[in-house]
Amino acid sequence: MVRDRTVFLVTRNLPPLRGGMERLNAHLAAELVAVGRVIVIGPRGCGTLANDRTVVYEAPGASIPLFLAWAMLTSVWLALIHRPVVVVGGSGLVAPIVRMTAWIARARAVTYLHGLDIIAPSKIYQSFWLPAIRRMEACLVNSRHTASLARAAGVEPSRLTVIAPGVQVRQEVPADAAASFRASYDLGEVPLMLSVGRLTVRKGLSDFVARALPVIVEAYPSAVLVLIGDDAPDAILKGAAGERERIVAIAADLGLTTNVRMLGPVAEAVLDSAYAACDVHVFPVRDVPGDVEGFGMVAIEAAISGLPTVAFAVGGVPDAVANGVSGTLVPAGNLDMFGSAVKEVLAVGRKHYEASCKAFAEQFSWERFGVEVRAALAQLESSKP
Repeated sequence: MVRDRTVFLVTRNLPPLRGGMERLNAHLAAELVAVGRVIVIGPRGCGTLANDRTVVYEAPGASIPLFLAWAMLTSVWLALIHRPVVVVGGSGLVAPIVRMTAWIARARAVTYLHGLDIIAPSKIYQSFWLPAIRRMEACLVNSRHTASLARAAGVEPSRLTVIAPGVQVRQEVPADAAASFRASYDLGEVPLMLSVGRLTVRKGLSDFVARALPVIVEAYPSAVLVLIGDDAPDAILKGAAGERERIVAIAADLGLTTNVRMLGPVAEAVLDSAYAACDVHVFPVRDVPGDVEGFGMVAIEAAISGLPTVAFAVGGVPDAVANGVSGTLVPAGNLDMFGSAVKEVLAVGRKHYEASCKAFAEQFSWERFGVEVRAALAQLESSKP
């Protein structure tokens, strides 16, 4: 493909924010260099992505409305100057901006979609954002489930390509990482369950603590649930109180305070050590109307460290957890079965799963992600406008 052209990436999800969507968009920016010079229109603080092939424009504020207004004006202004050949959106949130910018520049319009990008329960979103998504010339989606949601929402099947997020497959974790993590948080040799990610209603952790954790603790009294992450201010369904507050209250009511350890956000090195130290990753994601787990990247990150996942089979999670290989899939909402599955993994031990977990996760390398993104863009360019 020709490299002396310009391609835009418009997204609100980029570093310095940490999370699966931020990592994905950072890798997407790197892969777009194969198309041409990259101009990123992104959130405040993402300037670290700039290099000799990538120019970055940072939003002046953090709020979603401010970002969208700024990104629309900036993208249109830059399109008139640079005439990009492709405009890519990092999520459905920026779909109207991508369509408008592509129309002005007579460029191809592409977006990467997560499940919530399609089913967000907002009449305004459904009225203005979904039509823009339907008019995309290509939609890259993170799972088979997201593809099915997009088809149901009216996106042409021929415009959909499933490209799962990636994971860093070559881990460089110190040999003493597990012992160091346990020592740092005074966890000794107790059974450890791990949950990683923003604390939202959809993640199902308050229900897990209320209904599954007591059963697990009955069999393993010293077991500890380690929570890494914090409340998500922008969560669609976050309720009147924060999920963190609810979890703390439930644990206290049940006398399980010592069985729950909330670490909040941590550095990447600490997270890697947590994956190495824990015995099972729990992912009790709920099937919530108007909200969905599009893929479940954290299950792949756990698997590449040899850590098995117990998860509900909802949304795109079955793409991220291979039942009996990288963990156990449980029918949606069955917390009794979920608790039993966690106990089974603790009884067998993570070593039973380590080799199969890593082999499964290696299919999701960022190198594979890059190959598939470049192939999808090449196919788009070879087709008629």
